[in-house]
Amino acid sequence: MTIQTSICPRCGQPTEEGLCPQCRAADVRLLTCQPRVTAVYCPVCDSQKRGKTWSDLQMPREDLIAELAVSATSIHEDAKDIRVTVRSQETGPNRTTCTVEVEATMYGVPVKETCETEIIWQKESCDRCSRISGGYYEGIVQVRATNRKINAYEREVAARIAEQVEESLQQSGDRFSFISDLQDTKDGVDITVGTQHLGLEISRMITGALGGRFTTHPKLVGEKEGRALYRITYSIRLPFYQKGDVVVARGGYFEVREIDGQRLRVFDLQNGTARTLTEDEVERLIGNVREAESALVVFTQPGAVGLMDPKTYQTKEVNAVPWTFPVEGQPIRVLRDEVEDRLVIVG
Repeated sequence: MTIQTSICPRCGQPTEEGLCPQCRAADVRLLTCQPRVTAVYCPVCDSQKRGKTWSDLQMPREDLIAELAVSATSIHEDAKDIRVTVRSQETGPNRTTCTVEVEATMYGVPVKETCETEIIWQKESCDRCSRISGGYYEGIVQVRATNRKINAYEREVAARIAEQVEESLQQSGDRFSFISDLQDTKDGVDITVGTQHLGLEISRMITGALGGRFTTHPKLVGEKEGRALYRITYSIRLPFYQKGDVVVARGGYFEVREIDGQRLRVFDLQNGTARTLTEDEVERLIGNVREAESALVVFTQPGAVGLMDPKTYQTKEVNAVPWTFPVEGQPIRVLRDEVEDRLVIVG
């Protein structure tokens, strides 16, 4: 010990100045805990309330408990190399007791402390579920077809698109973009939406997938804080012809690929080229490629293919088409033209 060395006034150990590191560390609280913390959640959708804001952020319950327990603790500002461990126990239907253990270094001395806090789980209907249960909505998307009833495929696609758009917008943080009702009606599909943005996006996506157009029809329903409030009906009209329809026109068979107003962009099933038809040129519809059957290729020869009719099991000869490569003994997709009693190769 030199004359410059100081003595800790508490324990008598050598120190540079004042209390030694051990006594300084012993003199302060490393860790304090609030006795309890309240977690507010929606029992319907499990969204969490943070402050005054509801969030759809989902996390495993164990991680949420750890986050809440740590939020109830305060660690001394001089602590370094901090390691936190949380142990929890369910002590009631709406209570979780947590033990928080913190290991750190204080003034170069290893220290460890524990404290307890209790999480109170409080149920509260969130802002979105409150709107839904109260019957709130801002629009209805009505899916109909032109001069026909929409089919099961179109109903399924419309419903799937609506749910996908809803999920996408909610994941991006738009909590009020919800579907409160999705109904199959005799005329089509009705989708009740919580925001006009959701209604617009659903309408765009459905017409993009199935063709057709939509119009908007706003209706004034009241006023709030000096602003007019509207509910909008999004009226979707799917075209008479659908993507995948196979039609007879100009003496040949054509698959509809796109619909643009009264014009059809089609694929010539005989020579494999793209063409455009008007609806007036279409003589009749024989089916849709989604309904195609599998026919076994019995033989191939230049300009002709022999197919086993999947209904009668008789061999029928059809013209070969240059855009397919039939193989004997392998199936190929066909549609049946009942009027001509003919099999039409569709791919």
